[in-house]
Amino acid sequence: MTNISRRKFTTRLASLTGLAALGSLSGCSRQAEHNSGGSDSLRIHPLEGIAREKLKVTGVKVTPLSYVDPKGNIWRSKREMVWKTDACVLQVFTDQGIEGVGEPSPYCLSTWDSGWGKSDGATLIKKYVAEVIEPGLLGQNPFDVDQLCSGGENWGERCAWAGVDAALWDIIGKAKGLPVYKLLATDGEPDTHLHMYASGGDEHEWYNNGDEALIEEALRYKEMGFDAMKFRMGTDWEFSGMTLDKYIPIMQRLREAVGPDFKLCHENMDSSAITIEDLVQKFCPAIEELKFHWFEHPMRGIENYLKVKDALDVVKVSGGEAALTRFEVREWLNRKAYDIVQSDTNVTGITECWHIARMAHLMGVPHCPHSWHGSITLLMNAHLVAAIPNRHMLERNMTFNPFHTDLVKDMPPIVDGFMDLPDKPGLGIELTDDLEKRFPYSPGHYGKPNPVFAR
Repeated sequence: MTNISRRKFTTRLASLTGLAALGSLSGCSRQAEHNSGGSDSLRIHPLEGIAREKLKVTGVKVTPLSYVDPKGNIWRSKREMVWKTDACVLQVFTDQGIEGVGEPSPYCLSTWDSGWGKSDGATLIKKYVAEVIEPGLLGQNPFDVDQLCSGGENWGERCAWAGVDAALWDIIGKAKGLPVYKLLATDGEPDTHLHMYASGGDEHEWYNNGDEALIEEALRYKEMGFDAMKFRMGTDWEFSGMTLDKYIPIMQRLREAVGPDFKLCHENMDSSAITIEDLVQKFCPAIEELKFHWFEHPMRGIENYLKVKDALDVVKVSGGEAALTRFEVREWLNRKAYDIVQSDTNVTGITECWHIARMAHLMGVPHCPHSWHGSITLLMNAHLVAAIPNRHMLERNMTFNPFHTDLVKDMPPIVDGFMDLPDKPGLGIELTDDLEKRFPYSPGHYGKPNPVFAR
C-alpha cells in the first residue's frame, strides 16, 4: 500500500515515449494544439508546455454518501439484489483557495477485502486516503499530477488514486481558467456534443416476465431519444430454467421491437451455465445476425475474448473497465482482443485513462469509457471523451440513483441522447449543499442475496 517509486515512474515514462514513436511510424497524426493559446507543438503529456502555477496541496477529504432504497431493491442481477447506491466524493484543497473534486469508484472492494458483502469500498478508500495518500500529497503541486498519482498496487488502491487524480485536474483547469477537456485535447479540437448511450438492463427478472420487461425498458430509452442501449443477462438462469435456446428468441423479439438502427449492446455472459463453446457456436451467430453493436466482456480471459472475436464480424468486442494502467491494456490491444476500449477514469484516473485512450487511438481502436456511477464520474469521463479523437460514445447509468441529479449543481442535461459540456474551468463541478445530511453514509456492501432464490 505504498506509492509508486521514482524508478518505476521513470520506466513508465520511457515506455510512453516509445509508444509516441510508434504513433509516428504508423502515420498517426501527433499534431497538438495548445488550447491555452500557445503555438502548435508535439505533446506527449497534456501538460507539456503548459505554464505551471504556484500551488500547494493543503488537505484531502473523502466523503462517502449513500442512497438507501426504501424497498431495498433498486435493481437485480444474477442472484444479487442492490439495496443502496454509494457515492465517494473526494476533495483536494490548496493554499490558493482552489479546490478540486473527483470520485473514486466506490465499488472497488473486491481486491481489498476478499468475499462480497464483508465490507465496502468507500470506507476503505477513506481510510487509505487518510493513512497513505494525504501525508505524501501535502505540500505538493497539483501540476505534478502524473508523478503524484501513479500509485496503487491493486484495484482498490488504484481507485483511490483515481479520485485524487481527477481532483488535481479539476484544480489545474481552474488555475488555468480552462475546462479540463481543453487541456486534454492534444490531438485536435475537442468536441463537447457527446453521444450518450443508455446503460441499464438490470430490471428484468426471468422469474417474472423478464422478456416483456427488457423490451419495455429498451423502448422507453428509445422514446427518450437514445439510439443505443446496453443490457445485462438478467437474473440467475438456472433458477428460472433460462437457456440459450430460450434466450436467443428473446433477443430476436428485442431487435424487432427497437428496429434495425437502434444499437443493442450486450454485457457479459460470464456464467458457469454457459460454456465458451456454446457462446461461440450459438450466441455469437445469433447476435451477429441481429447486428448487435457490441458484446462487452464476453467471458473472462484474453483467450476467450479472441475466440469470441473470431466468431464475430459485424459485432464489436469491447472491454477493459477493470484495467488499472495502459500496461495492462497494451497486451490486449497488441493481440487485437479489443475492438473498443472501455477503461474508466474513476478506476485509472483521468491521466492514465488519457494515456490508454491515446494508445488505443494510435492503434486505430475507439475508446468508450465505462461510466456506471454518479454525476462526478460522468463528468470526469465526459471531459476525457470530449478531448480524445477516438471518442465513440459515453455511458449513462439508467438505474435509479439520485446521485445522477442531486450530487452536482447545474448538471448538464441529456437531450435526445446527447449531452453538451459547458465551457467552465476545471471539471465544471459545484457540489450540492448539505450532501452529508441528505445522503448519510450507510456502511456495507451494496449487494444482498435476492430472497427469491431462497424460496
